[in-house]
Order: sequence, then C-alpha cells, then structure tokens
Amino acid sequence: MKVLVVEDDPLHRAFLREQIASALPECGQVIEATNGLDAEQQARSHPTADIVMDLQMGTRNGIEAARTIWRERPRTRILFWSNYSDEAYVRGISRIVPIGAAYGYVLKSASEQRLRLAMRSIFLEDQCVIDNEVRGMQQRSYAQASGFSDVEYEILVDIALGMTDRAIAERRKLSLRSVQNRLHQIYEKLDIYYPDGLAKEEPVLNLRARAVTVALLRKLLNYGALERADDELQAWLAARRKQA
Repeated sequence: MKVLVVEDDPLHRAFLREQIASALPECGQVIEATNGLDAEQQARSHPTADIVMDLQMGTRNGIEAARTIWRERPRTRILFWSNYSDEAYVRGISRIVPIGAAYGYVLKSASEQRLRLAMRSIFLEDQCVIDNEVRGMQQRSYAQASGFSDVEYEILVDIALGMTDRAIAERRKLSLRSVQNRLHQIYEKLDIYYPDGLAKEEPVLNLRARAVTVALLRKLLNYGALERADDELQAWLAARRKQA
C-alpha cells in the first residue's frame, strides 16, 4: 500500500506522515508532493497510491489536481484535508468526483482520531467520509440561499465571470427566457431586490453585481471556484472562435 501526501506546508507533511504511520500500518511507502502539479506527476508514477490532498496550494490547487487524477484514474481514493469548509469548495469537489469513487473531506481542525479513522475508512474500506462541520456548512448555505440547483449555480458563476444573458444561454444550451427566469430565481434566493421601492427605471443597485457580492459574502463563491470557472470559460471561448 502506498499513500501520496500532497501538502505545501512541510510541518503539515510531517504531521500527515505520523498519522499515516499510526492509522495505516499496512502502508509500505509514503510519497510527498508540494503542489497540485507535482501531485499529478507523482500519481502517474505511482498509479495505485491513495492520496491525502490539501486544497489551497500554489502552482495548482487540490481540486484541479484531483480533477486531472480522477480523469486519468477514476478509482483513485482521495482524502481532502483542508482548512476550508466553504460551500464553493464542497461543490467544487462534488462536481468532479467520479461515480463510485471513495473520497473524503476532513478539516484540519478535526481531531487526530477523526483523521486516522477517515484514512482507514476511505483507503481500506472504500467508504466516503465528510466531516459533520463541512456538511453543516453546506446545509446552512443551502438554507440561506433556499438551495441552488446545479443550473442556477452555473449561471451564478457565469454572471460572476461577466457573461451576458445570451452568452450564458448559448454556453449552457438554454433559451434566453430560461436564463432570465433562473436569474430572477437566484435574486430571490439571495434576497436581492431594488431597495426603497424604486422602480427598475431608477435603479440604485446592479442586481447581477449584487448577486455576485452576496454569493461571495455567503461563501457560495470563492477565488478558487472562479479561477477554475474562468479557465473553463477561456476554453469554451477558444472553441467558439474556431467554429466561427
């Protein structure tokens, strides 16, 4: 059994080595990577290795690395070990995890016992393990926003990227009216409206910009999520130019 540790902090890497030795006496080798790009290369060199992965790293973050690793080896078991319980991170992972893959999300604030139990559950028993605090954050976020559908969340990201209604409709293969209806649903779920009873002819707020701000404040969006989405947008625009 091999375990690949992906963590940019040397103290955290040393800590994870200790926890692996304690939780997984079956482990014969621990490999280390300091960023997501290094992790992808190490995963190719050690295709049977299980992975403990930090999320926020330089060069390439954990979600991008996991996306590449799962695309090449969808049965790879990955435990995400992170400081962040934001909805944006949870959604980011849930959108890329392959069907049937065993994975976990444990916060760095969790106890050592919790971390060791997660390692054994995921790597030896093929179970999925999500910290209660992460689930709680997700549920609170859903409650605050009345629960976004996947399409609504994609449109929220698209307006954060600066896309027009027509461009969103083209990209998401929706009608223009459908996009506009979903925008109104997003505004309602974020409790965004024109203040002081002012009519649309006298707007004080730009509702699209306000939706992005509120989503950021509620941690429905974050830098990592927008960075990934912008890369996807640039790829879509490049493909669109080729077809023109």
